[in-house]
Amino acid sequence: MNRAGMLRIAAFGIIGLGAALLIAALLLSTYTAGKIKKIPLNIDVSLVSDGTGTALDPASLSGERFIIDKNVPLVSQQQITVESPANADVVTLQAGTTVRRSDKQQDNGLLLAMVDTVTLNRSTALAVSDDTHPGGSVQKPRTIEDVKPPTNIALPHEGLSYRFPFDTEKKTYAYFDPIAQKPFDANYDGEDDVNGLTTYRFTQNVGYDADGKLVEPIKYASLYDKDEDGEVTARAALWGLPGDPYEPITMTRYYAAQRTFWVDPVTGTIVKAEEHANHYYARDPLKPEMALADYKVTSNEQTVESQVAAARDERDRVALWSRILPISFTAAGLVALVGGALLGTFS
Repeated sequence: MNRAGMLRIAAFGIIGLGAALLIAALLLSTYTAGKIKKIPLNIDVSLVSDGTGTALDPASLSGERFIIDKNVPLVSQQQITVESPANADVVTLQAGTTVRRSDKQQDNGLLLAMVDTVTLNRSTALAVSDDTHPGGSVQKPRTIEDVKPPTNIALPHEGLSYRFPFDTEKKTYAYFDPIAQKPFDANYDGEDDVNGLTTYRFTQNVGYDADGKLVEPIKYASLYDKDEDGEVTARAALWGLPGDPYEPITMTRYYAAQRTFWVDPVTGTIVKAEEHANHYYARDPLKPEMALADYKVTSNEQTVESQVAAARDERDRVALWSRILPISFTAAGLVALVGGALLGTFS
């Protein structure tokens, strides 16, 4: 074979390589990018928020009167892990949440505890509930001495839970509240810089209006079989009420909350959160009489730093497959096509 023939074969090979690179770039920017914009399957995070509030002294439950302390330090901790089922399409998140007084030792300061489980669509971040996937559940409360396996109560979820979708938009999303056991609107409220990351700010009101006024509190859905903590009857003296100290007074537990989420719009990761929650007992839902826990907590610095780092890692992974590689392949493909064409012309 003469030199011209060899050059023509080389030119066709280079042109073919260029075409292959352009096709690969097209696939990466369309098909592959859609496949990688999914909630990771290796989530294992501990989110800690600090703050203060008004809270019951748990030790007073066995005393002569329920004691409510003001301006006590509080810590809210949430551990989120991945459970089964978790595959290419769905991921199941289990979130164990506790709120405790940090001025009390161990379980003497525990005010609230909940284990919530939900299966999400990995692409949309919406709760999945069908014949093959659980719609969600919460664990029944257990005592420290209880050695039996935990029992779950079915709780179908709707909307978002624990994160927002990739490519979060400036709009209103339905975000599920496992205590109220239904979703409430999370409204877009502007942009903020969080540790150098541009985030979207969303606000949610449960039982409050936008001005923070109690308007429609939620009757607490007890997880006990006999509604032991949802409705309590005790002597007036225990409640701290005037009149006959032995008169039995029945009060109902109510709940309301206000939340702010700072969300990375690229990955949907919640990098910072602020919560004002109010658990109280009352005879009139709009007139709280005894606070169980009325507090405001905000993600601590370590939690914000770790969540921002996780969001940046996800951003880098998405950018690599949806932008960097497609651009690189396109540039290399065009160079190969032009080079192959010129080589074919010279041959």
